[in-house]
Amino acid sequence: MSYELWIGSRYAGVSRGARRGGRRDRFVSFIAGTSMAGIALGVAALIVVLSVMNGFQTQVRDRMLSVLPHIEVFVPGADPNQVLEHWEDLAADARQHPSVKGAAPFVSAQAMLVRGQSLSGVQLKGIDPAREAAVSDIAEQMTDADLDVLAPGSYAIVLGSYLADSLGVRPGDTLLVLAPQGSVSPAGFTPRMRQFTVKGIFSSGYYEYDASMAFINEQDAARVFRDNGTSGVRLRIADMQRAPQVAQALRELVPPYARVRDWTENNRTWFAAVQTEKRMMFLILALIVAVAAFNLLSSLVMAVKDKQSDIAILRTLGATPREIGRIFLVQGALIGVIGTFAGVLLGMLIAFNIDVIVPFIERLLGIQFLPQQIYFISELPSNPEVSDIVIVTVTSLILSLLATIYPSWRASRLQPAQVLRHD
Repeated sequence: MSYELWIGSRYAGVSRGARRGGRRDRFVSFIAGTSMAGIALGVAALIVVLSVMNGFQTQVRDRMLSVLPHIEVFVPGADPNQVLEHWEDLAADARQHPSVKGAAPFVSAQAMLVRGQSLSGVQLKGIDPAREAAVSDIAEQMTDADLDVLAPGSYAIVLGSYLADSLGVRPGDTLLVLAPQGSVSPAGFTPRMRQFTVKGIFSSGYYEYDASMAFINEQDAARVFRDNGTSGVRLRIADMQRAPQVAQALRELVPPYARVRDWTENNRTWFAAVQTEKRMMFLILALIVAVAAFNLLSSLVMAVKDKQSDIAILRTLGATPREIGRIFLVQGALIGVIGTFAGVLLGMLIAFNIDVIVPFIERLLGIQFLPQQIYFISELPSNPEVSDIVIVTVTSLILSLLATIYPSWRASRLQPAQVLRHD
């Protein structure tokens, strides 16, 4: 081992000599340890926060797509009854693309549900219960009935769990569905309405949909919303991440009067906001690592000041300015590397076990960090990604190495005669 590496590791507090040294060596080692701990905490915080944001985005996306299709092919302004008669032609055109794995007809419209004094606006989806399993997981999310209860002509309805609670209904209860269309008479505007029977409840785990979505049979929906309901084909593809590319290709395969819309278009604002928030959180939390790097710089400057006599003696023994500079480069590099990788290990330990740590803290403090009505999910998710960990690690190492340049240069510029004269 070269003497620069040995002395630098001793100053960094990672060699036996630092522990056996005098009070000055222990003081320098203590300063190095605090700098190391600051870098480790900053790196760990970055990894944990980015992992939680990745988990939040992934979990919400998966829960959304358990209800929503990957791609919709619809005919704007057309009579839903006519579209349903020829939906298989649209599905056959879409299946020409190899990524399309499932297809099912749908009718979609906005409506109002009325039960006594309770009234709620909903997104009403008309589906074919026999084919819906090919494009969504609604059948698996039913809590007390099968999706087959949505028989044509039965005017049965399946509600989200929170929507049913807000209306105060249970399976077997009836409610009114008010369509925005209606008729105008001398007495005024009369909305179109139809009585439906609640036949089941579903729970997707995504609060926004469980509180504002309901399903009925496609044929019943076509009768109620024959004026302006959106109808077409719901598609599921092999890789949801490729939905924009597949949708673009489908536009060349379907008739020109049909429109194609993928799930990223339906939720573009939400996902764009999450990505922007993730970038901003990275920049904000990276300041923690930057502060730790400044702390490293100040500790190295103090170490240089404290070791002026040692530097002067080494210079008189023949050490070159470059070798002196390498000593403090080694010290700063060891602090940065050890602190960074300690932070990576700590961050990964927390990120991979956050499903155990957070419930323990919630039980200990008697609080809930994520009320489902606000954050859509009730559990703190975590999804550590290799790319994020690599970026955080590289950023921390670069900042740490940059912080060692000035103190090392300053140490190399010390003149032994001046130092020994004033010592």
